[in-house]
Amino acid sequence: MSAVGIVAAAGSGLRLGAAVPKALVPLAGRPLVCWAVDALRAGGVQDVVVAVPESEQHAFATVLPADVQLVVGGATRTDSVRRALAAAPTGARAVLVHDAARPLTPPAVVARVLAALTSGARAVVPVLPVVDTTVVVTEDGLVSSDVPRDPLRRVQTPQGFDREALEAGYRRLEQLGSWFTDDATLVMSTGVAVHTVAGDELAAKVTVPHDLRLAELQVAR
Repeated sequence: MSAVGIVAAAGSGLRLGAAVPKALVPLAGRPLVCWAVDALRAGGVQDVVVAVPESEQHAFATVLPADVQLVVGGATRTDSVRRALAAAPTGARAVLVHDAARPLTPPAVVARVLAALTSGARAVVPVLPVVDTTVVVTEDGLVSSDVPRDPLRRVQTPQGFDREALEAGYRRLEQLGSWFTDDATLVMSTGVAVHTVAGDELAAKVTVPHDLRLAELQVAR
């Protein structure tokens, strides 16, 4: 199945304490975004579109392969994905939306998402079980109840979609003016079933300095 990968890389990286956009922060000497693009391609994605901050287009073009398409991202992740989707090659039937902040995602996770789409799923997300006790907390900081964790899953990226399903989701977003936490939730709101495949602990998101240190330890192994 022909697929295009969209990498959301327009975030500021404030929580990481970096002086550059988070996607340009180095991991083992290479920007996070380069790791993310490589994972998509090693997993079977042909074309990649990266949404970047307008002021950093040259910096991204310098570190990424010449055949990676760059688009100016928006004020939110949703805006960035929407712009990248509009610019993506029209021949791709599948779209995988990935976070630049998940640099160590194994190509096998990408391949599993693609395989599920090839088998007929219209929306697919990699997931991991929730292992900690999970509770509901009131506004004043008291635990009000616990949540059964057996059916709960942590959602990772790349999230994969039939292109028509994802485009329909973004048309719905424009009509409703609503905001969704991720693309899978957006597509599910249109009535499309979201399937799951196994994620991987290595696909952890880099958000704060501690996450980056853990990723560096993984690379050094």
